[in-house]
Parts: sequence; structure tokens; C-alpha cells
Amino acid sequence: MNGYQFMKPNLKNNFASKSFAITLIILLLLSCKNSMVSGLKNGDLLFVTAKDSGLSGAINNVTQKQKSASFDHIGILEKNGKSLSVLHAAPKGGSQKQNLDEFLKDQENDGQKVVVYRLKSEFQNAVPNAILKANSMVGKPYNFNYILDENFYYCSDYVERAFRENHIFKLEPMTFVDPKTGKTNAFWEEFYNKKNLKVPEGEPGCNPNGLAASDKLERIKEL
Repeated sequence: MNGYQFMKPNLKNNFASKSFAITLIILLLLSCKNSMVSGLKNGDLLFVTAKDSGLSGAINNVTQKQKSASFDHIGILEKNGKSLSVLHAAPKGGSQKQNLDEFLKDQENDGQKVVVYRLKSEFQNAVPNAILKANSMVGKPYNFNYILDENFYYCSDYVERAFRENHIFKLEPMTFVDPKTGKTNAFWEEFYNKKNLKVPEGEPGCNPNGLAASDKLERIKEL
């Protein structure tokens, strides 16, 4: 038996082993992905964890209410059969409907995580109307001033409006005061100065941390 004849079966075996290993890895990845999104329900709220600096950090600095909850963005999950989408208002794209996989990838690329919250059972009847309302607002520009406007929406504003008919969330006086200093957060001072606007301290509004603190919600899991 020559060397070629001896090696040929081994090459086939090695190729088969590598193919099997690759297939197994792919199946495991798909399984993890399916496990991650399994159990999600129509109307679930997807909260995005806040960063420590920039706009994200500034939002969290003046709005964080719970030590375990620190968020700077929120969207509504729409589940239509096997299709999973996120209805949300973002600086890039305004009010939009985005594929869940793309939404999660965007947050991962920014180094942020997504935490699922859900309306408690006694409030689930608000979901169908909220989904309809959220879809009707798709296409509206983003509200970069964070001052309520009927023609522009920011993330928590978009979600609050979606559920407004059923009084799930409520608007509260906004604050831009740094709790550590008792003075207006420097980021927001500069932010509104550049826009030639007065800091809207005390004006009605909402934020992701405030919505997450609602007693009508329960925390489900992290994606």
C-alpha cells in the first residue's frame, strides 16, 4: 500500500470531522439565539442599558431611579407570527419599525445590553391599541430637543404616547439637575445653550428610567 492510498481515507475523515464540528457550532449558535428570544410576547418593552458618558450618561445621571436599572432607550416589541420587530424612536431614523435582530445588533455594537420588561397581566389588554398607535407614528422625525412636540418624538415619549389611551405611563416634571451637586448637569446646560433654548426644568416629559420604574411593569430577562 503506498502513502497516497493510506492518507486518502484520513483526509476524508478529517474533512468530515471538520464539517461536523462547523455544523455543530452553527446549530449551537442558532439554539442560543432561539433560546434568547423565546418567550418574548407582543408588547414587551425593550430597555437599553445606559453608557457612562455622553448623551447616554447625561440622561441617566438626571433620571436614574433604581440602582439595578440604568437605561437610556426603549422600544416596543411587535410579534406578528414568527416575525419580531421593534417599534421605537431613535436619533438615526426617527420613529421606525426595525427587525429585532438588527435592533439587538445595533445595541451590541454600541456596547449596550437589552433588558425585557412586560406589562403585568392586568394591563395586557393595553397592548393591541399600543401597537396600533405605535405603528401610526412610524415615520415621524426624532425630537432632538427632548421637549414635547406633536410632530417629533423621542424614545420614551414615543412609548408613552403609544400606551397613553390606557393610562399605562404618566408624564412627570422633567429634571436636569445633577443629584450629586444640586445644580443643572453641565452636559445639559451646554446642550441647550447650543440650541439657544432654556433648560426645560420642570416641564412635562418622560424618560426610560421613569418608565422602567412603573409598578405596572415586571422585569423579565436580559437578552
